[in-house]
Amino acid sequence: MTPSIPYGWQPIGEQWSIRSSKTKVTNIFGLMTRQGNVRVYASAENIDSIYVIECIDDFVKTIQKLTVLVLDNAPWHRAKRVLDMEQQWQEKGLFLFFLPPYSPHLNLIETLWRKIKYEWLRPKDYESAKTLKEAIFYIIRNFDNEFSINFSKNFLCDK
Repeated sequence: MTPSIPYGWQPIGEQWSIRSSKTKVTNIFGLMTRQGNVRVYASAENIDSIYVIECIDDFVKTIQKLTVLVLDNAPWHRAKRVLDMEQQWQEKGLFLFFLPPYSPHLNLIETLWRKIKYEWLRPKDYESAKTLKEAIFYIIRNFDNEFSINFSKNFLCDK
């Protein structure tokens, strides 16, 4: 699984190569409210259903009213272990709602990840795993101040 960049801008007659890195930086499980508040759980390991359960267990301790957690259809969200926890979370006021398949546009945090990856990270942030991780967490810490997304509202809801 070594990515390949087949072409790029370079002087005529010169060939440049960029080696890809297999360094793990961090994996993030993120939760985001409709108001734009972000809570992230970072792991050096791959995110799996056990990790998702740990994160949701931590999150459910903080809720103060009935809460709906919108999840996409990632395998670790739909795993039997996670679904087995659903009743316990409901008793604490947390309800799971799964988005329809192939609908990342309905998942607010997917928009955040896309903005981070394609707009807010700078080329120099990729100089090392350390600088990349620092840049990602800088953006998350400063989200809604220095970095923001204007999630438009349905005009019918504002009447």
